[in-house]
Amino acid sequence: MTTEAPARDTNVYGSEVSEVYDLVYQRRGKDYEQEAREVVTLVRSRKADADSLLDVACGTGEHLRSLRHIFSHVEGVELSDTMREAARAKLPGVAVHPGDIRDFDLGRTFDAVTSLYSTVGYMASTSELDSAVASMARHVSPGGVLIVEPWYFPERFTDGHIGSDLVRDDVRTVTRVARSVRHGDAVRQEAHYIVADADGIRHFEHVQVFTLFTPQQYVAAFERAGCSADYVQRDDILAGRGLFVGVKSR
Repeated sequence: MTTEAPARDTNVYGSEVSEVYDLVYQRRGKDYEQEAREVVTLVRSRKADADSLLDVACGTGEHLRSLRHIFSHVEGVELSDTMREAARAKLPGVAVHPGDIRDFDLGRTFDAVTSLYSTVGYMASTSELDSAVASMARHVSPGGVLIVEPWYFPERFTDGHIGSDLVRDDVRTVTRVARSVRHGDAVRQEAHYIVADADGIRHFEHVQVFTLFTPQQYVAAFERAGCSADYVQRDDILAGRGLFVGVKSR
């Protein structure tokens, strides 16, 4: 097996994946509403009066659908054009901005900033991880809360893992098979989709590359961004990856 790090230019979700994204993950059992409630509990336990929230790399906006009913003001940031369009369609009246987690700037702060579903795992190095956490922390008000869901830690990753899904709705059947292979601290995940609907059957691939950062590297990124950080382990939601919860220095 080659040890050469895989290329990292395929992580952004295109239209084909975005079209079936919600169907695959909702039918898989991902409970966005429960995850949103967990986020609210963690935020309010550290800042009881928190009333504004920014969700970074918000995807199709499923977490924001619940969070908008709890916080008076919510916004989102999403790099993928098609994912951002899907979020905007679900969230009338909610600003969903284009932006890269590493360097976005909205010109304001929030009581809480979140980044869920392991987007920081796409960072190619600790310097990129630092940039992403610092970029989010700049949008947190003093005393506010930053919550980041990591990807897998090195000791928890299973090299060669194979995943599969078969899901349906009223108009489509989707199958997905994926294999994840480790190259040093980088993981290349190759997924193949087959979608059958009234227009026929089509196939497409989606390749993603993740980095296996250690807990210490995440905590260090928080500290360099001016946030204390605790790791909260939850085995029942969030794929068992837990959450890093930081509080911005006043």
